[in-house]
Amino acid sequence: MPLALLALAIGAFGIGTTEFVIMGLLPEVAAGYGVTIPTAGFLVTGYALGVVLGAPLMTVLGTRIPRKRMLMLLMGLFIAGNLLSALAPTFGVMLAGRVLASLAHGAFFGIGAVVAAELVAPEKKAGAIAMMFTGLTVANVVGVPLGTLVGQHLGWRVTFVIVAGLGVLGLLGIARLVPDLPRPEGVRIRDELAAFRNVQVLLAMAMTVLGFGGVFAAITYITPMMTNVAGFADTSVTWLLVLFGLGMVGGNLLGGRFADRRLMPMLYGTLGALALVLALFTVTAHHKAAAAVTVTLIGALGFATVPPLQKRVLDQAAGAPTLASAVNIGAFNLGNALAAWLGGLVIAGGMGWTAPNWVGAALAASALVLALVSGALERRTARTGRLVASGAGVPEGERAPVRVA
Repeated sequence: MPLALLALAIGAFGIGTTEFVIMGLLPEVAAGYGVTIPTAGFLVTGYALGVVLGAPLMTVLGTRIPRKRMLMLLMGLFIAGNLLSALAPTFGVMLAGRVLASLAHGAFFGIGAVVAAELVAPEKKAGAIAMMFTGLTVANVVGVPLGTLVGQHLGWRVTFVIVAGLGVLGLLGIARLVPDLPRPEGVRIRDELAAFRNVQVLLAMAMTVLGFGGVFAAITYITPMMTNVAGFADTSVTWLLVLFGLGMVGGNLLGGRFADRRLMPMLYGTLGALALVLALFTVTAHHKAAAAVTVTLIGALGFATVPPLQKRVLDQAAGAPTLASAVNIGAFNLGNALAAWLGGLVIAGGMGWTAPNWVGAALAASALVLALVSGALERRTARTGRLVASGAGVPEGERAPVRVA
């Protein structure tokens, strides 16, 4: 794997840290601005919405800019947003800084995935994408716990200054290591938009929303579930999230490796297993050891779908994949928001703290159904193409003449 992927992974590490570290610092931020914790929660919601809207917006704005330069500009935007958050005198300015940083998120991963795939041979594309996403998964194991610890002892503003520093490292790495890849000739915004007329692209994005949404239906409510049902202490939740992050790292690397060999069977297996594990979590959540193992498996199976789904979008939107790739990153965040809302509904409806696991299992099972439909359509298209190529089913008078040497 080329060193340029390391630069992309560093940028992904910084982005992953700033996205999730705020969840551990909400009490400190709320106290600093004199607002309630639910109000401070808008810093999470605002970031997620910024990713969903910023992914297509920034990608469209960057269609005429070489990809390396666009990645550098996005890291500059990320740095500015985190510095604004660190220095914000009011809560409103802090929220603006979060949204500003989030605008870089979707486009960075979308364009970065295209660049990563172009840096390697065709049979290694999913592995290259997984290498970049390793930065995001490692952020949940290292960056988020350390950022939370720093914020709790030295102040949350210091955390965001450090995250901005990670952005600087990513920017310098991209400038030094990522080659100047030529922009595809003749590709315009309407060519990028045309990818969304491909039913396979839309199916892949729907699988992204439902499959990864299944993960966050459970993980969003892991704290009350583990403390009220499994009996863990509040302080143990951090280590459970580390286990979840370790599962993400392993699943991401395995997903990238096996997706390069058999992409659709990989999706069938991981989505089916994810649905099963989420359903079992309603039982294992009552036992500490079993709950810890299940949380790790959810992280592994959930992120094992990321490289194959991202590669699926790139393959199906071949020729103009940048916008579709970025929008698919927004689809992950859309799935997170949808799943968190549905999980909250079942809890508010009195169905218990483990009810979100059933929601997650249903979402993952729905993604599996879409994957099976997508695979069936692909096989039918391939079969039709072979029949046409062989002349089967074509009236004899319309077949091409066969020349005999």
